[in-house]
Amino acid sequence: MSIEVRALAESDVAAVVEFSLRAWAPVFASFEEVLGRRVFERVYPDWSRIQADAVAQTCRELTETTWVAVENGQPVGFVAVAHHRDGASEPNSAEIEMIAVDPAAQRRGIARVLIEFALEHMRAAGFALASVSTGGDPGHAPARAAYEQAGFTAFPLVRYYQAL
Repeated sequence: MSIEVRALAESDVAAVVEFSLRAWAPVFASFEEVLGRRVFERVYPDWSRIQADAVAQTCRELTETTWVAVENGQPVGFVAVAHHRDGASEPNSAEIEMIAVDPAAQRRGIARVLIEFALEHMRAAGFALASVSTGGDPGHAPARAAYEQAGFTAFPLVRYYQAL
């Protein structure tokens, strides 16, 4: 595996959005299964459009701290890091805001490379705490495993929904 991690370029955003939607499709299917169709449709009425917009916005807002994993000249993964300085609920911390790996490139250690790259950036920038959030549903099991393997400690939170 010859993976290069480099700064995100504007020309990468479309590819990142495209593979991110494919990577997160099983997650949103899991959400629908856990929540039931009625609640899912209220929380995520058009998940792919909402998620595509969120990925593009994150890439453009966090340009300085978003990187892509590239293989054979093509983006196959990305990670975006948000900095939280004074005044934040977790001051002097940085957070993996988003991360995704193209499903065609998964299970080859690319997420591990991106997580370690993000953590090294956080250390070099002088942050005292790193965080990442993910779901507790079955669709997020691979993400939870990757974060735990990278040394993160889970702190379970629960959010409840009810369709009205």
